[in-house]
Amino acid sequence: MLLDNIKEPEDLKKLEVEQLPDFCDEVRNYLLKSVSESGGHLASGLGALELTVALHYVYNTPHDRLVWDVGHQAYVHKLLTGRRDQLGTIKKKDGLCGFPRRQESKYDDFGVGHSSTSISAILGMALAARHQGIERHSIAIIGDGAMTAGMAYEALNHAGEIDTEMLVVLNDNDMSISPNVGGLSKYLTRLLSGHFYSSMRENSKKILAKTPVMKRFARRAEEHTKGMIMPSATLFEEMGFVYYGPVDGHDVIELVKILENIKDINEPKFLHVVTQKGKGYEPAEKDPIEYHAVSVFDLKSGVQKPKSKPDSTPTYTQVFGQWVCDMAEKDQKLIAITPAMREGSGLVDFSRKYPDRYYDVAIAEQHAVTLAAGMACDGMKPVVAIYSTFLQRAYDQLIHDVALQNLAVVFAIDRAGLVGSDGPTHSGNYDLSYLRCIPNMIVMAPSTEDECRQMLYTAFQQNCPTAVRYPRGKGIGVAPQKSMQEIDIGKGEVLQKGEGIAILLFGSLLDEAIYAATELNATLVNMRFVKPIDVELIRDLVSTNSLIVTLEDNAIQGGAGSAVNEFLNSENIKISVLNLGIPDDYIEHASREEQMDEIGLSGKGILEQIRLFEDGNDSKSSSVSVVSVS
Repeated sequence: MLLDNIKEPEDLKKLEVEQLPDFCDEVRNYLLKSVSESGGHLASGLGALELTVALHYVYNTPHDRLVWDVGHQAYVHKLLTGRRDQLGTIKKKDGLCGFPRRQESKYDDFGVGHSSTSISAILGMALAARHQGIERHSIAIIGDGAMTAGMAYEALNHAGEIDTEMLVVLNDNDMSISPNVGGLSKYLTRLLSGHFYSSMRENSKKILAKTPVMKRFARRAEEHTKGMIMPSATLFEEMGFVYYGPVDGHDVIELVKILENIKDINEPKFLHVVTQKGKGYEPAEKDPIEYHAVSVFDLKSGVQKPKSKPDSTPTYTQVFGQWVCDMAEKDQKLIAITPAMREGSGLVDFSRKYPDRYYDVAIAEQHAVTLAAGMACDGMKPVVAIYSTFLQRAYDQLIHDVALQNLAVVFAIDRAGLVGSDGPTHSGNYDLSYLRCIPNMIVMAPSTEDECRQMLYTAFQQNCPTAVRYPRGKGIGVAPQKSMQEIDIGKGEVLQKGEGIAILLFGSLLDEAIYAATELNATLVNMRFVKPIDVELIRDLVSTNSLIVTLEDNAIQGGAGSAVNEFLNSENIKISVLNLGIPDDYIEHASREEQMDEIGLSGKGILEQIRLFEDGNDSKSSSVSVVSVS
C-alpha cells in the first residue's frame, strides 16, 4: 500500500508521478471507508481528490500557502497532512474540525467555513510575503459555487491590479467535461503553460513596454486568441490574470504537469479545473447533494443509517417548508428567496410547486436581502429563508436597504443558536443581539413547532421587517396546527406559576426550562418576542418575585437577557437578574446536546446555575452573567 508510507506531504514527493493514479485510488478507498463509518462531508472531497494530491505533490507545503474555500472538500488535505488516523473523529467532540483550522495544523493556513473568502485571504498572504521579502507560492482553491459571491470578484479585481505572484484554482464541479476538454484543449493548455510560451510572453512584455500602443494591441490579440479557443478565459484575462484551462481535474498526472509548468510564472494566474462531485463512488456521483454531508452509511449500498430513532416529529426546517407552501397558496404575492440553501432551508417542495415565485440567488446573501427589499417596495411579500450564520454577511443590507426603509420583508432564520458538529463557523449565536438593536424590526423566537408556524404567519401579516429565528433539528413534539392565527405583537404568556423565581424563556429551550422551573417551583414565562419585549408582564413578575432568570440560546452579550436588563435599568427597578445563554466564547464542534451540557444549558445545567447563583457561588459558571439592577 502506497498510502501506508505517506505521513505528510514530503513523503508524497518520494513517489514517481506515474504512481500517483494508484495512490489516488488508495486515498479514495480510505476516505470512503472512513466517512462511511463516522459520517461527514463526502461528495466534495471525492471530487477534489486528485487536485489535492497534485497540489501537495508540486508545492512545498506548509511553506507555500494553500487556502481552501469553505473547506468541505479538505478531508483529503487533512489525510495527507498528518491527520489520517484521526479522520474518523471528524466533527465529533474533541476530534478534528470539519473545516481547515489554523489551531489544528500547521498545514491549515486559513480558518474557513463560510464561502468565497479564499482569494482575499491568499492575496493577503501573497502581499505579506512580498513585503517581508519571502519567496513562496500562494494558492487559493475555490469552487464554482463560491464564485457566485461578489467577494470573490472583489478579490480578483484587486489581485489583477496589484500584479503579485499567486494562483487561483477554480474547482469547477457543476458541469460535465465539455468537448473542449479533449486532446486539442489539453495540448493548448499545456502549450500555453509551458516555459517557452511563458518566456516569450515575459520578454515580449519588456520589449513592448517602450511602445504602449503595440503592447495594448499584443495583449488584446492574446486575449482574443484565448477567448476563441477557451471562452472562459476572457473574463479572467480582463481582470489581470493569466488563464489556463479547462483541465481534467481527475487526471492527476496532467494536473501535476500543468502545475509544474505554471509554478514559477511570477504574476496572477488562474487555473480552471473541471471535476465531478462524488467522483469514484456511484451513489455520490448520481446524487452529490444527498452525499454532500452524510451520516454513517453502508459502503456497498450507499444507504445512510438514521442519526436517531425515526419519529414523526417535524424539524423546525420542515415546519417552515410546510408553512411557506401553505401561505403561498393563500397569497399570490408571496415570494421565497434563498442564498443557495434550498435543501437546507426547507424550500424543495416550494421550488417545485411554485417555481415562478422561487429565487435561489446562489451564494449571494447581500443580493438576496436587497432583492427582497426591491420586491417589497413594489408590492410583493418576500420571505428570505437563510441560516443565522449567513445572515451576518448581509447585515448592512438588512439595516440600510430593509429596516431603514421599513419594508415588509420576512426573515425565516434557520440554525439559530448552537448547531452541533459544524462548530463555531456555522453556529447562529448572535442573531438576537444583532437584530434587536435595529429600529423597525420585530424579532420572534418560538418555543415549539406550532408556535414557529404561528409566528411565521404573524410575521407575514406585518407591514415592517420581521424575523422568526429557530434552531436546527427537531422541537419538543408540539405538532403544528393546520390553521394559522396571528399572535399579539410583543406579548408573552405565563406557562407555569411558582414562587420567588421567574424564568423568562426566549426561544427553543422549553423542555429544559420546564425541568428547572418544576424543580425550583418557579414561574415559567414564554416571552416569545425579543423585540418588542413584554414590559407589562415583566413589571408584574418583578412585583411578585425576588429573582428574574432570562434564558436564551443566543450570546448573553446584547441578547434577549440584555433587553430585560435595559428595561429594568430604565425604570430603576431593584431586583436580582441572572442571564443564562451562550457564553462569550466559541463553542467547539460536538453534538448539540454535548454543547448544551458544556455551557450549562441542559435542564440540569440550568437548575445548577440558578442554585449556585442563589447560594452566592455564581463564579463557578462561565455562562452566567449576573446583573444586580439598582
